[in-house]
Amino acid sequence: MNHVKSIFTASIVLCLSVAAFSVAGEPVVLFDGTSLDNFDILKCEAEIQDGAILIKSGNGLVQTKKQYGDFVLEYEWKALRAERWDSGVYFRYTEVPAGRPWPGKYQVNLRFGMEGDLVGSKEGINKIELDPKEWNKFELTLKGETASLKVNGKESWTAGGIEIPKGYISVQSEVPGGGQFLFRNIKITELK
Repeated sequence: MNHVKSIFTASIVLCLSVAAFSVAGEPVVLFDGTSLDNFDILKCEAEIQDGAILIKSGNGLVQTKKQYGDFVLEYEWKALRAERWDSGVYFRYTEVPAGRPWPGKYQVNLRFGMEGDLVGSKEGINKIELDPKEWNKFELTLKGETASLKVNGKESWTAGGIEIPKGYISVQSEVPGGGQFLFRNIKITELK
């Protein structure tokens, strides 16, 4: 009987240990190269071109229909303009203020010379070189009030001060001033 009790106790401890280390769900493809069903198009024109989202015109957002809290967001991007491009990925915002084309914060910048910087953060400065004329992969992780970014598989920065606990995610391009952009292979893993 003690042997059965020991096995039962060990099984419970093992299950609890596994549950404690199980922090992430399964990755979910937000954009599979064929459909924009997971997004709302706000104040811009977007279409699918060769398996990527092309932000074709306007100053607006391709915004998730769902809001997210803690997550790992993976995406690839490429600027189509030869120089002075301007785009970004917004996260954890709940609305776009009236009269504005995009939220006030939070944004991983894709602006010429600032690619990978967390707008408004002294900690979130990317120092990893990349080629905006080629496909680059970013991995943005949000846990509580902390954000971190990997650039093409390399750790770039970790920054605090993310006060909004849950919100939308969007890709954005300032086409009139910053040219067209492409985004592809967008997937998200929600963290428990």
